[in-house]
Amino acid sequence: MENERFKSNYSMSSIHRVIQVLRAFSVDYPKLSLTEISKRTDISISSLQRIVSTLVYEGFLVKDEKTKIYSLGLELMFLGQLVEKNDALLSKAIPIMEELNQETKENISINIIERDERRCIYNLPSRHELAALTFVGHSSPLYAGASAKVLLAFQSDEFIKSYIEKIELTKITDITVESKDELMQQLHEIRKQGYALTKGERVKGATSISVPIIANRQILLGALSVTFPYIRYDEYDIEHLILILQQASQRIS
Repeated sequence: MENERFKSNYSMSSIHRVIQVLRAFSVDYPKLSLTEISKRTDISISSLQRIVSTLVYEGFLVKDEKTKIYSLGLELMFLGQLVEKNDALLSKAIPIMEELNQETKENISINIIERDERRCIYNLPSRHELAALTFVGHSSPLYAGASAKVLLAFQSDEFIKSYIEKIELTKITDITVESKDELMQQLHEIRKQGYALTKGERVKGATSISVPIIANRQILLGALSVTFPYIRYDEYDIEHLILILQQASQRIS
């Protein structure tokens, strides 16, 4: 109802279309032709031509004149840097994440909930040649993976109940949770122990440990995670990894 009221009273369809065009690009689709953008947005070619021409002019898209292929422009990077510098969570977290990245040499990321999904908002890549990759902007369901489950486990009971009632559990890997009762048990255990550890739930061969970042008033700000290939699991003192993640989380919050 609120969405319908917003659309009828406040939204501008032209701006929605511009946002759709920008969101058509992703890690998997960094370069798109006009036809591909049209297919991914359901916007007609004739309408798209004016939108993308304006975005190119303003620096939000770049057009390769030879191939007629579009990619995101540097203007978005400049705006992203402004967000990064002014965001209280990231400005505090990044130096601490850098310390973790240097100590563990593994992938360190911060994730938040956005539209009932886990979304990565900052990532420092592994220093190893063999690495478990995480990408800024990537999103995934809240029922698979350590960071996702931490974000879900430390929500209110009402949020968890509502989410589990409406979600359809779809297998991402062979060991993704399929039972809602089992998911509830896992979330209870994660909340009790204060962290989540998963092995290949979302990405085969990847291990992830995640802890919540909680503000003084018990507000969940995000999830701090370390991710690495399972083949290196036995090289680590897992309890120590959990401890340094928790200490880093406390420093951030």
